[in-house]
Amino acid sequence: MTKGKISLVLLLAVSVSADKMTHKFKSPSFSGENTSSHYLTIDNVEYTRKMTIKAEIKALQDQIKRDKENTTLARFVRNLESRIYAQLSRQLVEALFGETPSDNGTIELEGNTITYTVSDGIITLTIVDADGNETIIQIPIGSFTF
Repeated sequence: MTKGKISLVLLLAVSVSADKMTHKFKSPSFSGENTSSHYLTIDNVEYTRKMTIKAEIKALQDQIKRDKENTTLARFVRNLESRIYAQLSRQLVEALFGETPSDNGTIELEGNTITYTVSDGIITLTIVDADGNETIIQIPIGSFTF
């Protein structure tokens, strides 16, 4: 039996062969294989991360702005301003078309000057803003019918 084992070992030893060991880098940066696609992938990942960060910052800024505009105080101020402007416009309409209309008048509003004059059936509104730009609107009085 020992002769059989020895001959088996010799037979197996003869059929065993070895190959030369070669080292290859796995990274395309070192091996040079598929290097350009590797670099493009890296650039794409960097770009995607930058754009994601920018989008998150913008979303956060928008959320902060919405939160500031939605406070109780901000809603109160908007409502108050709306009512004040409505009251001012009602008073202006009353001065122009009311029971005792006036021929002219001036209103100062947040750095803007609104002047109106009535002559020959035409109301002329002259609006001068804070920068000095002037807008003139002429409205014929008797031509409106409802």
